[in-house]
Amino acid sequence: DTERTAAVLEDQGEMLERKMIALVCRERMLEDGGRVLLALSGGADSMALLHAMLRLAPERRWQVAAAHVHHGLRGAEADRDEAFCREQAGKLGVRFACLHTDVKALARQEGVSVEVCGREVRYRFFESLLEEGEGTILTAHHGDDNAETMLMNLVRGTSLLGLCGIPRQRGRILRPLLRVSR
Repeated sequence: DTERTAAVLEDQGEMLERKMIALVCRERMLEDGGRVLLALSGGADSMALLHAMLRLAPERRWQVAAAHVHHGLRGAEADRDEAFCREQAGKLGVRFACLHTDVKALARQEGVSVEVCGREVRYRFFESLLEEGEGTILTAHHGDDNAETMLMNLVRGTSLLGLCGIPRQRGRILRPLLRVSR
């Protein structure tokens, strides 16, 4: 039933918003009046984070923008992700930026894995969109992502650092959902 589903989603959105408010306020992760650039993949996690940030933005005076990277890896599916992100940002009145790149070719050229190259390209792009010294990049990594990362690191054979998982903050990059499960 559609009404029931909508009510459940609204309740989950409010719960996420409350958790984010508590985390952001308690840990002073974001300053009031700051610029926030959200890494928007188009998946449920980044869309939920975008909606929560927009609900909090007026009170906190945050300037929220979104950025998407089309890695050139998944053909029509990636095109649909980009179109969805662009459409949603437009509907929500959020400034949107997108980077098209060929991560596979770039990885081969730089002699690194596609995964490593994709991550480096994304974060360089996000950083380039923020003025020097101003703004914060948010990603929608959540607790389940963190657990998966730690397990993968363990299987590969890692140091203690690898068992620590995804850091909640690294420079201007914040991951406010790490304490929230998917």
